Amino acid sequence: MASLQGSFSAISAIRSGFSSSSSSSLAGVSFVRLPECDRRRSGDRRNRLRMPCRAMVQQAVHGGAPATYAKEMERLSAKESLLLAFKDAGGFEALVTGKTTDIQRIDVNERITGLERLNPTPRPTTSPFLEGRWNFEWFGFGSPGLSAAKIIFERFPSTLAKLSKMDLLLKDGYAKVTAHFKLLNSIESKCILSTRVSIEGPLRMKEEYVEGILESPTVVEETIPEQLKSAYSQAVNTVQQLPVPIRDAVASGLRVPLSGTFQRLFMISYLDEEILIIRDAAGIPEVLTRLDPPSSTMAETSPDYES
Repeated sequence: MASLQGSFSAISAIRSGFSSSSSSSLAGVSFVRLPECDRRRSGDRRNRLRMPCRAMVQQAVHGGAPATYAKEMERLSAKESLLLAFKDAGGFEALVTGKTTDIQRIDVNERITGLERLNPTPRPTTSPFLEGRWNFEWFGFGSPGLSAAKIIFERFPSTLAKLSKMDLLLKDGYAKVTAHFKLLNSIESKCILSTRVSIEGPLRMKEEYVEGILESPTVVEETIPEQLKSAYSQAVNTVQQLPVPIRDAVASGLRVPLSGTFQRLFMISYLDEEILIIRDAAGIPEVLTRLDPPSSTMAETSPDYES
């Protein structure tokens, strides 16, 4: 408010210097009456005065704290609304099992576009907020993650196989997507996709697949049915008797080289310290939420970070 009054005082001083007969008050200063500055003088001096008058008013009106506060409150409200829409749609499990309805999907997509409009990070590809561990909350129809999940559940009933969660680790130009599976509610396994990411512009990045790893399953012994515990013990003993090289190979999982096979372009449409939204070349959105707490460097960085 002090800066707004100061700007009005400066405009009043300029106007009083050119016309002693003017009786306009400070409340009369507006964009509509600015041409009065022009009618008092002509030539170069008139043109020089017009822009300072307009700039001072614009800065006071648009750069004030109330406008910034209102925009930030709108953004926080949009974030909360999106997270609630995920919950109402049944969350990750409903999404990967195909239980979300058309109404729920369009509702989520509407809130995604509403939040993207309030993106506080102009250059997300070089923002310190980008690196870290993220959890997948939403896939758009046709995204690679949702397609992979559908393949699994089309071949195995939910009582046999379940995709419990997916997360992304992004660090130093590399990304690692980990899908967590559970078989028979007793066997846990991971499928890891490693990729190399490079910056293509302020919003655009390229992802090149490097390697796929299917880790050896981990058995939760407490959840094994009694009738299967004997067979499980025999299997464990058989594995222990294998030669060390083979046993180590089994323990390290199945590795599939993918260099030079697949790549994709995507853009970051929203990024802050808690939510990441990306869209592929077809415009399909993926929404992720941060798993690890923001580092001290990110905490000290303004949300309006520009590189």
